[in-house]
Amino acid sequence: MSRFCVYLGSRDGHDPRFLAAARTLGEALARRGHSLVYGGARVGMMGELADSVLAAGGEVIGVMPDHLVEREQAHLALTRLIRVRNMHERKASMAAHCDAFIALPGGIGTLEELFEAWTWRYLGLHDKPIGLLDTAGFYSPLLTFLDSTVEHGFLNARTRQDLLAAEAPEALLDALEARLAAA
Repeated sequence: MSRFCVYLGSRDGHDPRFLAAARTLGEALARRGHSLVYGGARVGMMGELADSVLAAGGEVIGVMPDHLVEREQAHLALTRLIRVRNMHERKASMAAHCDAFIALPGGIGTLEELFEAWTWRYLGLHDKPIGLLDTAGFYSPLLTFLDSTVEHGFLNARTRQDLLAAEAPEALLDALEARLAAA
């Protein structure tokens, strides 16, 4: 099946629904026969996601720069851990190893990765679908802002439509799988 690159926090977040969504997404990925590509950490939402995929019998590929192996506490029980030299190589490797992108709640690193992947799609560097898991309305303010960038003429409607969003993991996977099948 497909490999899904998931960007998400290395922290738990304050709302228990965030960890639950990571767990549910991981189980759904494995159940549907998909593999996970992610940042390689064993802590926070990242660890929860990886552990849920592994527990359900799925494949997990982590990608982590050498300088973060200790800081982000690399997950050593993955199917494969790819060590790279820096963050640029990390993002390029994650993108090269996946068929689609998903962003769960996270901080500035998650947002930076999401926007870079979306920009690469806009520039024609890939045509992989991208989606946001809007758990507990986490991304609702961002989606409203992005809609306003269309209204103000800084983003075309087609590019905005390329960024899918759903509140439930299963619904987001359904939408991304439909985009993959149509490609």
